[in-house]
Amino acid sequence: MDKEQLLLKITEAFSKVLEHNNFELQNETTANDVDGWDSVTHMMIINEIENLFSIKFQLMDLMNMQNVGDLVAVLEKELASKA
Repeated sequence: MDKEQLLLKITEAFSKVLEHNNFELQNETTANDVDGWDSVTHMMIINEIENLFSIKFQLMDLMNMQNVGDLVAVLEKELASKA
């Protein structure tokens, strides 16, 4: 799965949790850029992504994520380790 496909699936997870799609996720996107993305919904989004891809993020990876690009990179790493 390429980065564009990953980003589309991640966007679906965001839309499901936030119950809107008034945003466009890009590598530089942070919580400050998306209405409703706060600490509680962040954990819900992470949980939704873990369920969607049948993975479990490592705590250090979660702590080091600064933006959507970091999320995509960690997701790629997790998916590669499952292959």
